[in-house]
Amino acid sequence: MGYFDYALSIKDRIFEDIGLTFYMLILSAIFSGIFGLVIGVILVVTNEGGILENKKVYSILDKITNLFRAIPFIILLAVISPLTNFIVGTRIGPTAAIVPLVFSCVPFFAKQVEQALAEVDPGVIEAAEAMGNSPFEIITAVYLREGLPSLIRASSITLISLLGLTAMAGTIGAGGIGNLAIAVGYNRYKNDVVIISVIVILIIVYAIQGLANLLIKKTSH
Repeated sequence: MGYFDYALSIKDRIFEDIGLTFYMLILSAIFSGIFGLVIGVILVVTNEGGILENKKVYSILDKITNLFRAIPFIILLAVISPLTNFIVGTRIGPTAAIVPLVFSCVPFFAKQVEQALAEVDPGVIEAAEAMGNSPFEIITAVYLREGLPSLIRASSITLISLLGLTAMAGTIGAGGIGNLAIAVGYNRYKNDVVIISVIVILIIVYAIQGLANLLIKKTSH
């Protein structure tokens, strides 16, 4: 028998779990990207010296963000399970996993966004203010445009981190290629499944990083 015979015998499940991984990754990334970007922008503009400086808003939002970042994902799965059930009508499965994935990813991405936008040249922001641009115009035309390469880099880091979290989501029956590697490959001593799972994950990681590097190169001044 060949080394990969068992993996070939469950190839349909492997493809199904790859699809589940992309399902969780893409939907979680969309929601995390939207909410994380908004929160990150608010953190930047309300911080000390920001265009909408508000120490109280910044302090509250910063503490909430850091709180959720500090909670291990496996614990977060259990803590917000009632909320997950309320939102999607179930606590198990790939759709249910999206809720804790978003809750875990949003604060991480928000901090990445804050750091990326904080690197924007203050002189450009001051020039935009002197020209009478509104805060919204400064955010869209200066912060987001000037900080785009850094935002792309932050997005790639977040996506790769999110891919890792999908494996832990398998504890609530979410499936996915990471869960396949543990539940079938490791627990049943099927090393061929582990190897194929790792190869698939590496391909996804390198694809994300490669696309990010290409976009950064195109958007850098």
